[in-house]
Amino acid sequence: MNKQSAAVGVLALAAGLVILLGKLGVFAFIGTVFWPLLILIPGILLHVLYFGRMLPAITLVPAGILTVVAVLLVIGNWFGWHSMKYLWPFFILSVGVGLYEYYVFGPDRSKSLWTLSLALIAVSVLLFFMTLLWSWGAYLLAVILIAVGAWMVLKRPRFR
Repeated sequence: MNKQSAAVGVLALAAGLVILLGKLGVFAFIGTVFWPLLILIPGILLHVLYFGRMLPAITLVPAGILTVVAVLLVIGNWFGWHSMKYLWPFFILSVGVGLYEYYVFGPDRSKSLWTLSLALIAVSVLLFFMTLLWSWGAYLLAVILIAVGAWMVLKRPRFR
């Protein structure tokens, strides 16, 4: 057997394997489950390239945004997209994280950049808790009323 026919045989084997895996749904499953990695990998790569001193510090802004957004998409993909009704404020957090990374590691230590990044992070956390309170507010109110009522019953003044 010559080298050319061996190469053609390997190509035929690879093509058959790809077709078989495609028909069995392996590629569809991988694409369905792991597509957020297409966003996570560039975010991590930008971090690695900055810390490897190959890119300037400003690349940390999109790196932070991509990484946080990819984590949110992984959570939504794995645990159901209904969780996004609670997690949407973390998209705002991603911008705050990117700006904060640039503030910490970049050459510009301006107070306004620090203030803006922390304000975005604080607004994001506040909106997250407001979303939880809005969604679970009735349950929280019920638990508070039960606790206050139990405290009033158990700690009432005792008359002799």
